[in-house]
Amino acid sequence: MAYFSSEDEAMLQAMLRQLFQSVKEKIAGAPSLECAEKILLRLEETDENFHNYEFVKYLRQHICNTLGSMIEEEMEKCISDQNQSEESGYDTLVQHVTRRIHDSKEYKEIMHSLNNVMMVVVESMINKFEEDEIRSQERQKRIQKEKSSSYCTDNCSDSDSSFNQSYKFCQGKLQLILDQLDPGQPKEVRYDALQTLCSAPPSDVLNCENWTTLCEKLTLCLSDPDPVFSDRILKFYAQTFTLSPLYMTKEIYTNLAKYLELYFLSRENHIPTLSTGVDITNQNVICLLKKVRLLNEYQKEAPSFWIRHPEKYMEEIVESTLSLLSVKHDQSHLVSQKILDPIYFFALVDTKAVWFKKWMHAYYSRDVVLRLLEKKYKSLITTAVQQCVQYLELCETMKTDEILEHSKHCGNKQKIVYYSGQELQYIYFIHSLCILGRLLIYKQGRKLFPIKLKDKKDSVSLTDLLVLFTQLIYYSPSCPKMTSSPHSENYSPASMVTEVLRILCDQKECAIECLYNNTVVETLLQPVHNLMKGTETAPNCSETALIHIADILARIASVEEGLILLLYGENMNCSEEESLTGAHIIAQFSKKLLDEDISIFSGSELLPVVKGAFISVCRQIYGTCEGLQVLLPYSLHESIAKAWKKTSLMSERVPTPVQGSDSVSSVSQESQNIMAWEENLLDDLLNFAATPKGLLLLQRTGSINECVTFMFNRYAKNLQISRQKKFGYGVLVTQVASTAAGAVALQNSGFISALITELWSTLECGRDDVRVTHPRSTPVDPIDRSCQKSFLALVNLLSYPAVYELVGNQELPNKVEYSLREVPTCVIDIIDRLIILNSEAKIRSLFNYEQSHIFGLRLLSVVCCDLDTLLLLEAQYQVSRMLLHAQEENILEISENHRGFIIDGLSVERNHILVRINLVGGSSERILPPRILEKGDDPYPWPMFSSYPLPPCYLPEVTRNADIKQDSDLGKLLLLFKMSDKQTKWIENCQKQFCKMMKAKPDVISGSALVELLENFVLHLTENPSECYFPSVEYTATDANVKNESLSSVQQLGIIMTVRYGKFLNLLKDGAENDLALVLKHCERFLKQQQASVKSSLLCLQGNYAGHDWFVSSLFMIMLGDKEKTLQFLQQFSKLLTSAFLWLPRLHISKYLPIDTIESGIHPIYFCSTHYVEMLLKAEVPLVCSAFHMSGFAPSQICLQWINQCFWNYLDWIEICHYIATCIFLGPDYQVYICIAIFKHLQQDILQHTQTQDLQIFLKEEALHGFRVSDYFEYMENLEQNYRPVVLRNMRNIKVQST
Repeated sequence: MAYFSSEDEAMLQAMLRQLFQSVKEKIAGAPSLECAEKILLRLEETDENFHNYEFVKYLRQHICNTLGSMIEEEMEKCISDQNQSEESGYDTLVQHVTRRIHDSKEYKEIMHSLNNVMMVVVESMINKFEEDEIRSQERQKRIQKEKSSSYCTDNCSDSDSSFNQSYKFCQGKLQLILDQLDPGQPKEVRYDALQTLCSAPPSDVLNCENWTTLCEKLTLCLSDPDPVFSDRILKFYAQTFTLSPLYMTKEIYTNLAKYLELYFLSRENHIPTLSTGVDITNQNVICLLKKVRLLNEYQKEAPSFWIRHPEKYMEEIVESTLSLLSVKHDQSHLVSQKILDPIYFFALVDTKAVWFKKWMHAYYSRDVVLRLLEKKYKSLITTAVQQCVQYLELCETMKTDEILEHSKHCGNKQKIVYYSGQELQYIYFIHSLCILGRLLIYKQGRKLFPIKLKDKKDSVSLTDLLVLFTQLIYYSPSCPKMTSSPHSENYSPASMVTEVLRILCDQKECAIECLYNNTVVETLLQPVHNLMKGTETAPNCSETALIHIADILARIASVEEGLILLLYGENMNCSEEESLTGAHIIAQFSKKLLDEDISIFSGSELLPVVKGAFISVCRQIYGTCEGLQVLLPYSLHESIAKAWKKTSLMSERVPTPVQGSDSVSSVSQESQNIMAWEENLLDDLLNFAATPKGLLLLQRTGSINECVTFMFNRYAKNLQISRQKKFGYGVLVTQVASTAAGAVALQNSGFISALITELWSTLECGRDDVRVTHPRSTPVDPIDRSCQKSFLALVNLLSYPAVYELVGNQELPNKVEYSLREVPTCVIDIIDRLIILNSEAKIRSLFNYEQSHIFGLRLLSVVCCDLDTLLLLEAQYQVSRMLLHAQEENILEISENHRGFIIDGLSVERNHILVRINLVGGSSERILPPRILEKGDDPYPWPMFSSYPLPPCYLPEVTRNADIKQDSDLGKLLLLFKMSDKQTKWIENCQKQFCKMMKAKPDVISGSALVELLENFVLHLTENPSECYFPSVEYTATDANVKNESLSSVQQLGIIMTVRYGKFLNLLKDGAENDLALVLKHCERFLKQQQASVKSSLLCLQGNYAGHDWFVSSLFMIMLGDKEKTLQFLQQFSKLLTSAFLWLPRLHISKYLPIDTIESGIHPIYFCSTHYVEMLLKAEVPLVCSAFHMSGFAPSQICLQWINQCFWNYLDWIEICHYIATCIFLGPDYQVYICIAIFKHLQQDILQHTQTQDLQIFLKEEALHGFRVSDYFEYMENLEQNYRPVVLRNMRNIKVQST
């Protein structure tokens, strides 16, 4: 707009007049100027003709000319960025581009220019208002006089005529054009008539009375042999499509579609045949393709606006299109002489059927398309299926090179002038494939099947079609090495079919109906079968085809329903070993690839890619508990580890490239390939850590340190953990941190250091920077939201095995002075700087003392819920003494005789922790003070203290249940023990009677009755050799032999805690400490006789069991403090399998375990019990399983903590007794079922705390309120029926390699 002429000014004035005249009534009715402005600003929303105003068109064109190229560039950038970040969304794209354009310099310039121009125009209009009014009146008089000439006035409210309103397209003018378009007129006259028609506003033309006659003339003109004349007609059509609303463009579209339909049906037109092919330099072909392309372009644009118009317009467009595409010529002659149908030309201009994809996207149009296809145009689908069938038959009979030639032109950006018949058939096949693929996504589309084909007896069902697609992957050739040009699309059959199948996999309902059946999976695995057998029924099956197949299988395995199909097939109860399921075949093939037992691809550049693709499928399977269970026999962890070690050695041997040498690029490429393969293998190994048993297998390979380092490197670079993983690193880190070796690996990799450094920057540094620009009030939450993520990560990390390895036998730094720049890097530093603040130097080193110390105290509170961790911290750092001392310093002298505690966040938190760590008991056995203040005069009514004992208000009154020995059911059970003939049914009878009592009278099983039951049952059970899992061990030590042996400080503190709890429950008497100490000493000596000698850097394997023996302590309390009974029971009980899972020290470095299991430091409780808890949780309580994954926490860690401390602090004493009795009477697998019952009981709480993002804290800190073992007995019996064969069998296999 650098030059603004008087003509431009006049044109703009005319446009503004048209606009204001059209909205005159709306503005005139406005009560104020402000309201009038609002009406104009919202005109696009309220006026359906808004986009037809010439002024709006002018502005749009001006913006397009000025900013169009810039908008296109920004859109291309955004689209490429979205592809990289895997984000999508049309709205997001538009918002982003709009914002960038709005902020640009060019936009500001155009707005400034427009503003100046419009000011000139508006001022001129105001100054010449009266003159304009006079001219307007004269114009109206002239129009009245010329009515006899039959002017055609525009009935449309949008007045979409021309750039100035002095021109109207009249009926007389149109009649003149019709006469001039007559074929008998000279060529120049016809050209001029067309030129006049093209320059006229389309709305004027379409609203004239002679429009029908004009349509007929235009249809005749379309057949004109003169290309220039035909082009001008198409120009008019294109102009109409661009500038007119739908009800006008619909007329033009249907007219053009009808013309093309008649054109193809006419025998007079020279339409190419399959044998002659299509020469696109031929003038007739060029003209035809232009018409088809014009239709196709409109097809792709129409869905963006037709929803704003009546449905009948869209229906007419759809029906005219389907009618055209359904046109078929006489098929009586040879196929080679077949005249090309319209769909061949549509396939040429839109090979991937983008128009159909857009029409099927929205329900508004999809419903119409599918309804018409079903009722009138099903032949269109039939021919598409027929084309795919014919192409497959062609692939089976022709050579690879011949077929490959057909696909070369597709996606080739070079100019092609001729398409042979075979190439046309191939293009039509691709078009048909895309249509069918889009059709299958939708339920109504799938209902069109089965399809009956000519010359075929059987109909083609959905499964048949999917089998056909699958066969196309490996029967048809692929582009060489999958290395098509980055600027050209890959139109190879395999890649096109794979893309269709990927889309189907992403639609769960569609995948279940189409893909998840044995027939399709078997077809996918057919080439794998052939390769393993050494046969090749599919000679064209290449590495590329295998990669595509693996991609589809990985997507199937990533969904629960697909995974179950691969693991068990459609008939899960089928036990035929002859027919292996998909998972077995995939695992066998992957193992052969890794072990290089398949020679057909040896030396291939794509072999590592094929290996990686199939291992990726296995990874989807063994990353789940049930999948790992199925794949265990194949020892994939060993094969992958072996391949990784071999690759790692190769990467070290890659020669250093010499500058100037020709081999530099090849060496560099080889090095990159080897490194990529090495990382891929490490990623595969790392995914074993997703399950407890998988983590044991990973540790056996000896590569856990490298895998954790690899994980940390990806974490540090903010990379996704894995392509198919739905959530982040939380679950993996939690699983790894639940083991001693895993915690050491996390420490060595730098993961813990990075985590603590990030926490420190957020806790001590981050908030101050924010306050400069955004000051905030003192945080209401004890842990600020910015630190919540770090807090949860530390909670996940600090399981007892991790704490013992990272903190055990280490003293606190306790420095005289701490620099403000000194950042903690390990767990000891966190304890020193945030938890045990026992010096002024530590307090002064904190910028945010109160918030940081509360963070440390909250962390201490959660961590100390693990009783072993509590005893370790107490033994090494005297945590309770530190807390009491801090409370003492928080006392204020109110008067000479009265002192009071200062109530603040720190003192309240310390008071809560002191009560928590000093009292043991379930939900009804201890009272924990709240952490929040109450409203009123006394905000904190709970008494604080700075020395023991605790105030009595924290100790509820507990009455010991009276022993009930006269119960009839109990009498029946005890009578069974006195039977002399104890056959197999004796055990079953005892178990049935026990279950009956647990369901009806659970409280009877307690006290001395429980003692008698346990003693008798275990004694009689061990008399049966078949029930003894471990051999009998002779033990003759006396109290005098063990009296002088020492217990660890953790055991000693555990004794104090046990006796305090026992006295509280009225189960133990004074002097019980000595008896319990002797019992523990005897146990250590007894178990030491059964231990193997192990050399390990892990602290937990150096010496005796690292924690306290909570099972023996529980049993001592059950036996009411009777030392002799306890020891006698333990000696008998140690022969049973149940002892391995209830009595954790029983298998500490035990010689009964495989040596690699001992060296891993992982207890069978973790790799067996908690593994099956996770497996059953997914099947039984799937919502809870998902909640754990979303929270980044593993069920195995909290179950390990529960089981390790025999549910102390989580269940009341009577429930702990029932837990132990149930596992002893009914079998160790009930340990798993009880955990599942607990999760089922907690389901609503777990889902709620998943939303509040504190699931870990809830599970660790809160007792299991309301849970009673007896309430879930029937549920657990059902679990036993369904899962005992698997769970108990694997529990029995702990003595041997679990493979």
